[in-house]
Amino acid sequence: MLNKKYAYRLEFMLVASALIIFFLIGRMFYLQIIRGSYYSRQAEGNRTRYTRIAAPRGIIYDCNGEELANNKPGFNVSLARRNDGYRDETLERLAVLTKVPVDKIRETIKLHGGSAEPIRIVRNAPPAMVAQVEENLRYLPDVMIEVQPVRNYPNKELAVHALGYVGEVSEYEISQGVYTDLKAGDIIGKFGLESYYDAYLRGTDGSYREEVDVNGRVIQIMDKVDPKPGQGLILTIDAKLQRITEQAVDRQLKSIGARGCAVVVLDPNNGEVKALVSRPGFDPNWFVNGISEKNWHYLTTDSFHPMTDKAITGEYPPGSTFKIVTGSAALEEKKVTPDELIYDSGRHWLVDMRNAGGEALGWINFKRALSASDNVYFYEMGNRLGIKALDKYAADFGLGKKTGIDLHGEAAGLIATPEYKKKVFGEEWYLGDTFNTAIGQGFTLATPLQIAEMMSAVATDGKRYKPHLVSKIINDDGSVAKRFDPQEEGSLPVSEQTLKLVQEGLQAVTEEGGTASSLKNLPVEVAGKTGTAENPHGPEHGWFVAYAPARRPSLVVVCIVEQGSYGSVSAVPIVKSILEYAFTTPGVKKAGVLPGKNAKKR
Repeated sequence: MLNKKYAYRLEFMLVASALIIFFLIGRMFYLQIIRGSYYSRQAEGNRTRYTRIAAPRGIIYDCNGEELANNKPGFNVSLARRNDGYRDETLERLAVLTKVPVDKIRETIKLHGGSAEPIRIVRNAPPAMVAQVEENLRYLPDVMIEVQPVRNYPNKELAVHALGYVGEVSEYEISQGVYTDLKAGDIIGKFGLESYYDAYLRGTDGSYREEVDVNGRVIQIMDKVDPKPGQGLILTIDAKLQRITEQAVDRQLKSIGARGCAVVVLDPNNGEVKALVSRPGFDPNWFVNGISEKNWHYLTTDSFHPMTDKAITGEYPPGSTFKIVTGSAALEEKKVTPDELIYDSGRHWLVDMRNAGGEALGWINFKRALSASDNVYFYEMGNRLGIKALDKYAADFGLGKKTGIDLHGEAAGLIATPEYKKKVFGEEWYLGDTFNTAIGQGFTLATPLQIAEMMSAVATDGKRYKPHLVSKIINDDGSVAKRFDPQEEGSLPVSEQTLKLVQEGLQAVTEEGGTASSLKNLPVEVAGKTGTAENPHGPEHGWFVAYAPARRPSLVVVCIVEQGSYGSVSAVPIVKSILEYAFTTPGVKKAGVLPGKNAKKR
């Protein structure tokens, strides 16, 4: 019996041992065969880490090769990716060294949770911070210092509304499918040319794989793929002319106590933008490392909207600059002859609408009316034409629609119509509305860029070119990847004879007795038009538009000073400074045609 009892125990032990062995063999099979590749990757991930190398953005040059946006080396304080979280003491110590609150570090980690690459806690860290972190790396497992290219704008505010700025792609932009190929924290163009040409400027990121020890210290770099830099842009902007323009604007604004202004300088012969200014401005470098609360407060609360590009999005009544349209329409439609005399008593005889300042010029013809910017004369032109003809010619001159410039956010402006008034205000159209439209007041709105395109068409005997800021896209080796040739968009439906009469009237504006006679002493003849735009929120806006030389136009300048009152006082001095530089400074390459070459005399 005893032997049998021990035999049962032995059998039980053998069966139990066999089951345990089979279980272990099965577990080994599962771990090594079925899940082997997974755990191999896990082990490799603990020993190695992959890091993406951000591609340098393409450099942006002016038309003469000066760098307006480039890159400089910067240091990022980052956390290596971990699947099992980070030690509290590591994050607390890192917070002290970087002065980034622990809660914000945790928020950043959560935001980048799906990424397999390092989490950037501080971009472009200052040298002192980098030194402190490096000194404490042995106490900071998973913390690393990365060298990455950082966008740099060496001239700070210069041409900021044209260049734009860069920043981190937002989680919202990714979720909405705007940037499906990017991850949170990637750098993209946010505004201006940086945004419009982002796909060219961004380049292709590289990567490298490092072997690290248990503390995250690098043992060796195992393999590496170099990044491909983004393509560069060669602009039509002339940095020297841009500086002179901005200095003239800032000087004039300070002298008259104004703050808002926009200037467009165009080559009328091809649509190239030579300078683009909007005031107030800001330093695009503020956004590179994450904007401070102080700077963000300034940008978002200033009543003159520093982040708005007034040159392309500012919509203003065109004021007396619209008399170019009204006069062209009246002459072309034979509603008036150039020599017909119309009596200006200071007010129109049908509607009690008067000249600015109560002036009365007596018997005047077209040229005198345009040079003196007489309202009564152009009220009568509006009366003879009617609102439908005014609207037609306004559209023909490019108003009421976007120019198509290579910048996001351009405004279309507005052409005044009876239908618009009825829809928005529920009121009928009156003759006084037509009078207001004829002198560029009332409902009509235009951007400075639209007025520049209008003036360019007059300067070039009716040819219209699409405004643009980029002439070439170049590869990293300097070869041309894409070239942007001038795009002619048709011609004004106005005869050569009509345009000649308008050009003579505009030239008389800058002669003795004209509203911009202060330009008569420049070394080149200038054609121009002053304007004053009504503003329900304060003093009037001052306009001045011009082209020079009057007989061989190579430069169009349009300026509006917000709340600057009369254009002859606020805007003319700015344009005069620009033209003085362009046509009196030795060695300055003039925009557009050169004397004796492709220049049409008239």
